[in-house]
Formats: sequence, structure tokens, C-alpha cells
Amino acid sequence: MKRFTWLSVLLVLVVVFSLFAVCQGASKPIALQIIDVAGSKQMVGEAVDAFAAQNPNVKIDYVIGTAPELPAKIKAQQMAGNVETCVVFTGYDAMGSGFVQRIWERILPERKKYFGNLDKDYLPAAKAAFDLFEGYGVVFAWCPGGPMFTYNPDKVKTVPKTAAELLEWCKANPGKFMYARPANSGPGRAFLQGLPYILGDKNPKDPKTWDKTWAYLKELDQYIDYYPSGTGITFREMGEGTRYMLASHLGWDMNQRILGTIPASSQAFFLDKTTWVNDSHFACMPKGLDKEHKEQALKLIGWLLKPKMQAYNYDNGYFYPGPAIKNVPITMAPADKQTKIKAAMRKYLDDAITKYPSTTQLDAEALTTACDMWDKLVGAKIKK
Repeated sequence: MKRFTWLSVLLVLVVVFSLFAVCQGASKPIALQIIDVAGSKQMVGEAVDAFAAQNPNVKIDYVIGTAPELPAKIKAQQMAGNVETCVVFTGYDAMGSGFVQRIWERILPERKKYFGNLDKDYLPAAKAAFDLFEGYGVVFAWCPGGPMFTYNPDKVKTVPKTAAELLEWCKANPGKFMYARPANSGPGRAFLQGLPYILGDKNPKDPKTWDKTWAYLKELDQYIDYYPSGTGITFREMGEGTRYMLASHLGWDMNQRILGTIPASSQAFFLDKTTWVNDSHFACMPKGLDKEHKEQALKLIGWLLKPKMQAYNYDNGYFYPGPAIKNVPITMAPADKQTKIKAAMRKYLDDAITKYPSTTQLDAEALTTACDMWDKLVGAKIKK
């Protein structure tokens, strides 16, 4: 009888442990929600898929959003004590506004183990962008940016060389030049932040001193039909023939020719006294995540900085060149992307990368101020 009792107990224990093991193995996947307000999926979508393949316990939920709406969305989650968004991909817009509103968790230097030695690995311009936000966002993509101008050579026979000539061209061709609202457009922000260098304002890093820039944009406003809420609309209207010239950006110019949104014959130009206002994409992590989701979010962000994953950033030229870290040549990119980029590249664009000086975009508070001032002083004709 005793023996039977011990055998029964042993069998029960075996069953219990077996059920425990099965339950552990069948645990729910971790949902990792990514909100992308920068169009980053074009570049990093394959890298994110590769992360998911390497981590079958992680279920990726990829959401597309807009930068102006994002901080309020994150704050609402935080106030409700239910932060669902784990990672945000953004440009300077939501990176800056979220930084000012303190909705991002500081990632570095506290969590260096996920990122190696970024001081050594980053390209200098990417490191400068990273430094602006004190470790609250990780730069994973870089582009020289703008300001530059894309135009239809069949419609624009005399290409402006100076800001004054651009204004004269717009006066002679009302409604044919366009740029998007800076608060939600990389090319729009590059144009806004680049003008103080071109026009010789007192302090290009302080929008409150941009007397020449604000006066110029108000005069230019007379010849502009409206300001779209996103860059894509400007290129679409140029492709349709409604606009002849756009405030542009190196990556957008390349990408839209590769995709066929605008004719492959489209060309670009730069104004005298141009300074590149570099562009970057950032990965941020909202405050309020639990330990498990935080761990997976950090692993994903670190994954995007691996050289093989960085090579995906070449994409279809959307953020040309794209990689934020050193030693990721285009030869590491997928062969089909190499072919498309090489066909779209123009020597004068590659030369311009080194010909003109470059600078970072404004810091968070100054950029927020600049976009707010543009909205109040210029942007009465914003249209979605």
C-alpha cells in the first residue's frame, strides 16, 4: 500500500511538472508595437522582419502614424497607465516635440550593452544628431538632407542660382513652386532651416533672429497655392504636372525618381551659400513600459544598428545614403537596390555632399519654436 502511495505521488508530480513545462512553452508571444511616423518602414522593414524571425516569441505590430499627432497619443497611453507603444521611428519632428514634453525614456548611456560603442561606430553627422537629444533617441539612419530643389527641366528653362532668383521665378510662375509644412516634412524643415544660412540671418540656430528668413517666406507665400501636410503630396503633384519645382531633399529626390512618382528626367539644383541641414531617423522608447517589453524594444533598436541591417537603409534611395554607422558600403545592400540607386544617382548630387558645408538640425526647443513660428507667420494655407 505504501509503495502504491509513493508511486501515485510520483506520477502526480510528473504530470504537474509536464503541464508546467507545456504551459511555459505555450506562453503568449510578446507584442511589440512599433509606431512609424517617418516612413522608416521603407528602409528597415526587412530588418524588422529579420528580427522577428530571430525572435519567434516576439509578435511585431507595425503601425503607421503622423508626427504631429504622436506625442498626444503617447501621453494618453502614459496617463492611462497602459503604454502599448514600445518603439517609435521618427524624424526630428516627433523626436523633438516628444523630447520637450519628456515622453521618451532615456536609452543611453544607461543601456550601452545593447549598442556597442556608438561613439566610435557612428558617422560624425549621425553622432552629432544623436548628441542633440541627450540619449533619448537612437539615430539609426542618416542622410545629408537639404535644402535642395527638384524641378521639371521641360518646364523650368532658367534654373535659379540665388534666393532672389528663386523668388523671381515663383513670382513669374505663381502656384508652380511648392513645399510642405515643416512640422511634418523633412524637405520642408530643410528648406526652413537652410534659408537662414542662404540669406545670412544673424543666428541660424535661433529662429527668433531670422528676420530675413521670415520676411522672405512671407513674400514667397504670395505665389504658393497651399502647403500640404506631407512631403509625398508635393512629389505627386509634380508628377501630375501641377507643380514644376519643389523644395526637396537628397533622399526624397532619389526615391521619387526610382519609384516613378516624378519623371526619371527630373533634375535638382542648389542655391548659392547652401549649407546641408542633415537629416536623421531616430528610434525612441516611451516611458512606462514594463521590463519585458523594454528588453525587447532595446534589443530591436540595437539590432537595427548591426552592419548587415544598416545595409537595408540604402533601400530605394529614400534616405540616401542611409546608414548611420561607418563601414557599410553600398556593396552590402541587396543587389536590386544597388542597381536602382546607381541608375538614379547623378554625379553633381554626389559631388554636392562634399562640396557644401553641413550642420545639424536645430535642437528640440529651437526646432519646436521654428515650426510654431512658421505655422503662425506663414502657414495659413496648410491643407491635408
